[in-house]
Amino acid sequence: MTICVFPGTFNPIHIAHLKMAQFVLENYGFEKVVFIPSYIPPHKQVESNLAKHRFNMVKLAIENNPKFEISDIEYQSEGKSYTLITVKKIKEIYNIKDRLNFIIGTDAFKNIKTWYKVDELKDLVHFIVFPRGEDIINPENYIGYDYELVNCEKLDISSTDLRKKQKEETIKEVREYIFENKLYN
Repeated sequence: MTICVFPGTFNPIHIAHLKMAQFVLENYGFEKVVFIPSYIPPHKQVESNLAKHRFNMVKLAIENNPKFEISDIEYQSEGKSYTLITVKKIKEIYNIKDRLNFIIGTDAFKNIKTWYKVDELKDLVHFIVFPRGEDIINPENYIGYDYELVNCEKLDISSTDLRKKQKEETIKEVREYIFENKLYN
């Protein structure tokens, strides 16, 4: 099975996340995209009590697409979610011998050199980098990384903005979940 992973905080998941996942399905021929919500992201400040809610929101957002799957791999450790550890586990679970395909935005990719044991990680992953905001990737800064910049329209939706005010970019089921659970008040 050819898969692509989509790790993220998803705080909350929104329509751009789904569009990115659908884009790689349609343009790269993957059989499945596996969403991996982080339990405790090491590079972001996230309320720990929201971890289960973020997982549940991803589950709701993808439930109608049989080519989307969710993994609780980072929830099993109940600690900081280090990508290297997750990638190694996913490669083992899915018996992947080659590099693991990995969706990431330019906003996160520009900080990749600060990630846990990145020199080991970069040998295991093929990054599929989506444009975000005004972030520009200078190829000279990423020598040795296996990555490609996706040529598509910018899907510049911010989870931060969505937490502040519920917009149409929030998926209906996720918006209802947020309201029912009184999140982001």
